[in-house]
Parts: sequence; C-alpha cells; structure tokens
Amino acid sequence: MKLRIFTEPQEGATYTDLLAVAQATERLGFDAFFRSDHYQRIGAGDPGPGSTDAWITLAGLARETSTIRLGTLVTPATFRLPGPLAISVAQVDRMSGGRVELGLGTGWYDGEHAAYGIPFPPVGERFGRFEEQLEIIRGLWTAEGPYSFEGAYYRLADSPALPKPAQRPRPPIIIGGGGAKRTPPLAATDADEYNVPFHTPAETGAAFDRVRRAADEAGRTLILSAAQTVCVGRDRAELERRAAAIGTGMDELREKGLAGTPAEVLDKLGALAELGAERVYLQVMDLADSDHLELIAAEVLPHV
Repeated sequence: MKLRIFTEPQEGATYTDLLAVAQATERLGFDAFFRSDHYQRIGAGDPGPGSTDAWITLAGLARETSTIRLGTLVTPATFRLPGPLAISVAQVDRMSGGRVELGLGTGWYDGEHAAYGIPFPPVGERFGRFEEQLEIIRGLWTAEGPYSFEGAYYRLADSPALPKPAQRPRPPIIIGGGGAKRTPPLAATDADEYNVPFHTPAETGAAFDRVRRAADEAGRTLILSAAQTVCVGRDRAELERRAAAIGTGMDELREKGLAGTPAEVLDKLGALAELGAERVYLQVMDLADSDHLELIAAEVLPHV
C-alpha cells in the first residue's frame, strides 16, 4: 500500500504553507502530495489567507520537488474548459518530469461557484459535461495529429492537441465518489484509479465491489484507493489535541477516518488493504503540525 498526503488549502493556506508540506512529504518518503481544487473555505471558520489555485500551485511544486507524485482530488469539470485544462495539466506534467495525476469530478459546491461567477448547472448537465471533458482531455493528450470533437456541450475543431504531457500515452486519471449508478461504469471505462473519499470501511468495500464488477464487464482493471482524514497520536492527550485543532470529534474521526495510535491506524489501513485499497490519501487538515507528518512517517509508513 502507498500512502499519499492530501491537503485542503481552501481552509486557509498560502503557497509557502503548501510548499513546506510538499517538501516534507518528499523528504519523509510518502508517495505523493495531492490537494483539493476549491476556491473558498467550506463551512464556518476563519478563511485565513483564502484558497490558492490548484494547478498554479502544482506548477510551482513541480519545480520545487523531484520525486513525489502530484495531483488533485479532484478538479471540478465546472471550473475549466477541457481544452485549457488539458494544456495546463500537460504543462505541469512536463514541468515535473512526468509526475502528475489528474483527479476529475463533476463539481458540487455551489457556494464557490456563486462567489466567483462560475456557472453551476443542474447535476444531470454537470455529469454530461464531466463525461465529455474526460473524452476530450484523453483525446487531446493521445491524438497523433489534429483533434476534433463534437458533443452536446463542447466542440473542438482541428485542435493541434499540444502540448503533449511527459507521460505517455497520458497522465493517470482518477475518478472518485460513492455513487452507485453513474460513477461505477464511468470509472470502469475512463479512469485509471477509483477513489472512495471519507466513507466507512463497509461503504468503501461496497463501492469498490460495484466498480470491480463494472471494470470486469469492461475488460479493465483499476487501482482502488481511499481518502481518509488522519489523526494520529502517541497517546490519548495528543490525539484529543490534534482532533480539537481541526475541529472534528474523535467519534467521527474513528468512524470515517484514520484516528488513533500508530498501531490502531495500522490496523485500519490493514482493513482497507483487505478491501482492495492499494493507495490511501491521508487528509492532513492542520498544515502547521509538522510533528504529525513526522510521527506518521516514523511509526506508520514503514509498516504498510
């Protein structure tokens, strides 16, 4: 199992904050640094300096790291047109020497769309745009000549389909979510990895099974992964201090996250591995708590 660090910068983090965490992620031996793609804080609380743009951030980190994978969980299809998004991700992939992964989703948080003038269509249209974006981005990255597309929402005419990403035929694509109807067939045909975020082990296992069945029918195999909020402490006092710092109760963290002593967290990771998870994204909410990453790297990472 590979452990990846996953951050939520919309809760208030500067590029300098993210750089420190990304470089610690690399130094400590984690597999990847991922970030959410949001433009404002979700829920109540101090917004701090505000959010940062995901792909501008990753472009900077591409030049200031050298080994870790970099990506988003997940970029909303509502935020960017598919052609410019394909260009941005391909460029960051080249800047990183081929270390980028694209998590792509439909978009869900209507508040940030309203705040920044981004259209937020009904869910059916969002899925339709999402499906077309997946096809367009793959097409632009893999086309050997000009690329054209005619869909219900997007039309591309004789695109030069450049620049190409460093990874060939293309960077990996991640699709996530626990939906039971549209998500499994879409992940089975269009994704390289399927991610289940912030669900209980039972819910995660059920979602994995649905996608496995769909992938079998499509004649494909996918990497399965989970995202979980992480809160590790050497003792109860340290655990409670970390839970209080991120404003989440211990009961919730234990039910849907990875909370406990290093040994307890290893047991939970083992349970996720038994369900089929090959990667786990550790959602780190307190980016200033560098000792937290050090503890996970020393007491959890070597044993997975």
